[in-house]
Amino acid sequence: MVDTDVLIVGAGPVGLTAAGELRRQGVTCRLVDRLPARLPYAKAVGVQPRTLEMWDRMGLVRAVLEAAVPMRGQVTYSDGVEQDRLELRLPPEVPYAFAALPQYETERILEEHLARFGTGIERETELVDFAQDADGVVSRLVTASGEEQEVRSRFLIGCDGAHSTVRKKLGLAFEGDRFPEEYMLADVEVDWSLPQGYSVRASHHDPEGRIDDLLVCIPLPGDRRYRMSMLVPPELSAAPEGGPDAVAHGLESGRAPGLGHVQAVLDRMSPEPTTVSALRWSSVFRISHRLVDRYAVGRVLVAGDAAHIHPPTGAQGMNTGIQDACNLAWKLALALDGGAPSPLLAGYHAERHPVGEEVVGRTVRNAARDGVRAAPGDLTTVLLREAQLLVGYPDSPLVVPDGAAADGAGVPGPLPGERVPDCRGLTARLAVTPLRLYDLLRERGHVLVLYADRAEALHGCGEAAAGVHRLTGGRVPAFVVAGRGVDGPEAARGQLDGHGAGDGEGGDGRALPVFRDDDGDFARQYGGDAAAFLVRPDGYLAARQSPPAAPGPGSALAEAVERVFGKRAG
Repeated sequence: MVDTDVLIVGAGPVGLTAAGELRRQGVTCRLVDRLPARLPYAKAVGVQPRTLEMWDRMGLVRAVLEAAVPMRGQVTYSDGVEQDRLELRLPPEVPYAFAALPQYETERILEEHLARFGTGIERETELVDFAQDADGVVSRLVTASGEEQEVRSRFLIGCDGAHSTVRKKLGLAFEGDRFPEEYMLADVEVDWSLPQGYSVRASHHDPEGRIDDLLVCIPLPGDRRYRMSMLVPPELSAAPEGGPDAVAHGLESGRAPGLGHVQAVLDRMSPEPTTVSALRWSSVFRISHRLVDRYAVGRVLVAGDAAHIHPPTGAQGMNTGIQDACNLAWKLALALDGGAPSPLLAGYHAERHPVGEEVVGRTVRNAARDGVRAAPGDLTTVLLREAQLLVGYPDSPLVVPDGAAADGAGVPGPLPGERVPDCRGLTARLAVTPLRLYDLLRERGHVLVLYADRAEALHGCGEAAAGVHRLTGGRVPAFVVAGRGVDGPEAARGQLDGHGAGDGEGGDGRALPVFRDDDGDFARQYGGDAAAFLVRPDGYLAARQSPPAAPGPGSALAEAVERVFGKRAG
């Protein structure tokens, strides 16, 4: 007997995201955490634009926008000299900017989102052991009262942090090292006149050019409130616990810096004289950089800090973990639905392990220099990378390569494995205000987006929608974006009728929805030629086929459907 489809261990941002996405897609799950309540600490603070895009897809971005504050840029000082100010500006087609939000607020929003699906966190419940077989996982839990529970699930996900019990029990290698420095964190207010919305990084270098003093301040909601990180003074220093191979990462207990410790650093490193006040919390922490060798063993998987840890430079850790969870959840949902081939779950490691490896390497390099601003490359590319908008899966076994691109031809628009960009200016019969593409993708799974650049392409759009509907058993909705070469939504709907498209959407005679690309933004970002785009639940492109047509043998759409949904689809 199975108690739940998925048991998730760890109710931080990663575990909450995994649970929310699984429940949204109809999967039963239990979420356990050993802590009695949310920790009131602003640990992970930076929220990347790509994470906001994913929260948009999940249907919770509005709550984040109400609680977060913008990150407008970074003011950097090196040995007391101000450097060029870094402005965090992205191309205008990116819908969200960089943001700052205390981790406890992120967890609150995700927990409230999860509650919409009737699921909560089982607090003071700890995983102590598990064993898996061909059909599932049996986990042993212990509650605060000492009661033991045995839970059988089809899958187990370890989102239980840097010191993950799940990772240790699996025996995964966690290769890497720890930094010798100790740091202290403090959530405080200051009275300086530096611009609000900008982080502050001040460093001092020794004669050999190495950083020997550091102050990093990240803005938080409130008046001149920051989460500050600094090197630990000698009186708070202590040897790391455990042997040389122990994972030394995260907050430590028993050594809390006071306002005096923070003020002493500010007296040395602040760009202008200032007084610190309103200490909400503080802690000492260490940093390691490590990466697991495998993200999954059988029916047990790891995500977030359980899989990768690294310096906090550029606010990459929590965001990378949240994207782990989004990537994994839709794969698990399809596997549990019975329509997934075995390569589907193997695709989790294939897609996310290279991302973890890149993030660990990049943050270690940036930590040794003057942060993100010292990263190589033009500024736009650097910012897009830090915003995690360049993450992609072109070599994934679940992605169908574009034949034209493989032949060396310049293919405009997103390629398979790349992030699907948003676009503006889509209109419909009843929408007076233009819509965004992300409005049409929100809170959905796989979606087939069809673009018709002229009336003659509408027939192929209808056939593509009908074919994908048949192959997936109706699990993939579709809609048409009509370009300027099509008379209008009404005319397009009329031309789609009678071409088999009436059964392409729901199989019950409903016509395909049609939206008009009034200002040409879709054509600019996706290429001007008629095409079919199969968009994944995590916002990446699974396949594109141009021109759109019925997914026959060997076609990109048919191959993508088989890779994701399996041969038994439909």
